[in-house]
Amino acid sequence: MSLHYELRCRECGKTWGNAPRSFCEDCFSPLEVAYDYVSLKKIVRRENLAARYFNMWRYSELLPLPDDFVARSAVGGTPLVASRKLAAKWGLKNLYFKNDAVCFPSLSFKDRVVATALAAARRFNFTTVGCSSTGNLANAVAAQAAQQGFDACVFIPADLEPAKVLNTAVYGARIVRINGNYDHVNRLCAQIADRFQWGLVNVNLRPYYSEGSKTHGYEIAEQLGWALPDNVVVPMAGGSLITKIAKAFRELVMLGWVEAKPVKFFGAQATGCSPISDGVKRNLQRFEPQKPNTIARSLAIGNPADGPYAIKLIRESGGWAEDVSDPQIVDAIKLLAETEGIFTETAGGVTAGVTQKLVGQNRIKPEETTVVCITGNGLKTTDAIAAEFPATEAIAPRLDAFEAYLDAQLGTTAASARA
Repeated sequence: MSLHYELRCRECGKTWGNAPRSFCEDCFSPLEVAYDYVSLKKIVRRENLAARYFNMWRYSELLPLPDDFVARSAVGGTPLVASRKLAAKWGLKNLYFKNDAVCFPSLSFKDRVVATALAAARRFNFTTVGCSSTGNLANAVAAQAAQQGFDACVFIPADLEPAKVLNTAVYGARIVRINGNYDHVNRLCAQIADRFQWGLVNVNLRPYYSEGSKTHGYEIAEQLGWALPDNVVVPMAGGSLITKIAKAFRELVMLGWVEAKPVKFFGAQATGCSPISDGVKRNLQRFEPQKPNTIARSLAIGNPADGPYAIKLIRESGGWAEDVSDPQIVDAIKLLAETEGIFTETAGGVTAGVTQKLVGQNRIKPEETTVVCITGNGLKTTDAIAAEFPATEAIAPRLDAFEAYLDAQLGTTAASARA
């Protein structure tokens, strides 16, 4: 497989082979993985996938994996949930939720990117891996490092949600808390990657890491019957996921696996950290960095690395970017749980809330097929909604006490409830 991909500068186009590097030394622009699609069309066919397990490795030829790669865990393969209640409420005929809140092993889409990053880490003989993280990535690195025998050291902002910190610590990873926001943490990690022989998945392994996001897009197309949707609503932190879903769709068209069609990409952010959304709405050539202030900490990146590419994609696709306030995020988390039975973290509250906004703005049409990306599990951010659900008073273990409870709760009589 290594003969069919290499690193290429996203701006000047210079190729750099395969190595743990993330930027072009000539023009200092980011690198990404480029593939020999002519050769790939001869190697893999869509009909061959049916015999494979439904997880991200069914698309292994389209990922930057070493020749001797062996899958260590069944990452991906998450449900595409057809909405009934929300679709009716919003007046949409074909609304779907791509639910990576149940992704294995750590319940977020970050499991996908870590899986490809650790394949590269093993190829380049790293024994210690790590990351800068707003939570989900640290969880995924710690879990898969434990599975695969790497030492792990993760770096996080000091104010991260307790559940996400615990969800990293339980796997035995070293956790370094930094007094600062994610952008401070990421700058430190760039220095650490230069000083230590460590594989930092979103720093010196970033080109390989980000390719894992494509599998989210491959699965959407396959689950729609090998067809592309009209709209995709994607949460944006660093801005990589939305661009990689678009790359996945382009690749499927190039391989002849789906018919080409326009797809509008809609970016979703929290109002308290919305540099990409702000750039789109103000028609800026480049976003203005922001200082994060939102409960959606998994999206709290004020200076997103892939922000310019996300803005370009959104504009060229005919899509849009929107943001929602913290109270709107909480309302959307509750709404998604109550209508579709999906408990999402704050990032999913952002995408659901933004989708509702886009429908109200008539940017998403009733007859179109729309996929909303849910990227993390609500069990990770329970502190964001805990105040909405105070503990109820316990009742005595007697039937009359329960009947009194029904009277109070239902606004009716226990007799009518029995009837």
